[in-house]
Amino acid sequence: MAKEEINIEMFATNGSKPHADTSFKKYAWKQFKQNKIAYFSLKVLFALIFIALVAPFIATDQPWYCKYKGVKMFPAFSLYNQCRITDKSTGVTETIQYDIADWKHLEAETIIFAPISYASNKTDYDNAGYVSPFAKQVFKNKEGNEIVIPLKFRHWLGTSKRGEDVFSGLINGTRISLSIGILSMSIASILGIFLGAIAGYFGDTKLKTSRGSFWTFVFGLIIAYYYGFSVRSYVISDAFAISGLEILFQLCMSISIFSIVTYFFYWIGKFIGKIPFLDQQVFVPVDSIVSRLIEIIISMPLLILIISISAIAKEKSMVNLMIIIGLTAWTGIARLTRAEFLRISTMEYIQAAKSLGISEFRIIFKHALPNALAPALVAIAFGVASAILIESSLSFLGIGVPPSTVTWGSLLNLGREQFTAWWLLVFPGLAIFITVTVYNLLGEGLRDAFDPKLKK
Repeated sequence: MAKEEINIEMFATNGSKPHADTSFKKYAWKQFKQNKIAYFSLKVLFALIFIALVAPFIATDQPWYCKYKGVKMFPAFSLYNQCRITDKSTGVTETIQYDIADWKHLEAETIIFAPISYASNKTDYDNAGYVSPFAKQVFKNKEGNEIVIPLKFRHWLGTSKRGEDVFSGLINGTRISLSIGILSMSIASILGIFLGAIAGYFGDTKLKTSRGSFWTFVFGLIIAYYYGFSVRSYVISDAFAISGLEILFQLCMSISIFSIVTYFFYWIGKFIGKIPFLDQQVFVPVDSIVSRLIEIIISMPLLILIISISAIAKEKSMVNLMIIIGLTAWTGIARLTRAEFLRISTMEYIQAAKSLGISEFRIIFKHALPNALAPALVAIAFGVASAILIESSLSFLGIGVPPSTVTWGSLLNLGREQFTAWWLLVFPGLAIFITVTVYNLLGEGLRDAFDPKLKK
């Protein structure tokens, strides 16, 4: 097998030596770096990812460090939600619960707050009612008197109607928006790349099987769908009304039942395919089946479909949103992957792999797929931007994530109630614009970098 691998690797994407593919990847990276706008967008994306990762620590009402009655605490980083402090002189034990403690008025020996000393969903009643970033903001001291707010407690981007800090909402919203965009497109990528690969590689005339095996498998698909999804339709509908984890669990159960029943009929079909008349060889129209499925999905008004499914779910959930977007956003990736496989399947190194008797599955996913991912990566970059826009649109309409979860779209939704609160429209809108633009510029940069026609 080692000898076979060496022979296969001698055929690169452009025809000859194993270092050709590596040199093209180096060229693509060099070409991408020469695109200053795209390269800068990549740096901005890394900055956004960093902000998303550290958001719970840089925008929180719990201090980084606190020394109280001789006891050192790190509330923002602690895995526990409370600390017990015992006074040695009196023996009295005081319990401090991190999430509800009044840290801003605590008589601590030393205390260090986060750069943004407010949680995204916590209310500052003293500055409620749409306080502008440039307006006078107040703060009640330990004696209960209103004073000018200290700089470390100021709401730098203003507040909402209930006094929630907009800056903290923007920081924590970065984590939500990027998570939904990336995870939903991960689901779409798996579906799109798999279906596009088998459609482009096998086409309509390359996958042969016996007549008995084919019709047994088709019949098995119908039975598998019936027991996996049709019989369990009420269970799946109820799961939409319960929680995101429940719908994920029920979908996994349905997919497992579907797969088991399908494999059972595939195994039975091998025996039926040996019966006379049913043993005749026929072609499986894989490409036509996948193409028709893509056309059906594309013909649907996807945004209306997503809104309808999100609206009927009694409990709003990020998991629901990611699954819905992922299951409806794979068609573009599938079409690009299919087109690449139609081109690659006729190349010399694929023919060499076939002549060596290597399995079709291994050829598809080990030899062909790495050379067909470039267009899919571009589509994925654009898809993440589209997913972020969809999430923002649904949250703006109030049917996206749960109300307790602050996102850029939910901040825009708060701005609808008071149009004079311009900061609730400008800053979240600017964050959405920057993030979507970054992904679009990255997509264009990847498209230009992977285009061999631009190579000089």
